[in-house]
Amino acid sequence: MAYVDPNYKTKKELKAAVEAGKLLAPYNPSGMFPEKQNGETTIEGPHYPEAHRWYARVEVKDGYITKVIS
Repeated sequence: MAYVDPNYKTKKELKAAVEAGKLLAPYNPSGMFPEKQNGETTIEGPHYPEAHRWYARVEVKDGYITKVIS
């Protein structure tokens, strides 16, 4: 699963940022499995060491999140 920076505390904050047009790129902190540049992926938050409290399915185009699907 991937994260996004900044470290949004809620999925609502992530969705608002995407809708406002912020350029957010998903990333995998392990670096072993790079995130897709196009398609769908799952984001989780908040980041470690906090417990993950939300997950979001997002659409990615050219390396940036364009839509929060669910």
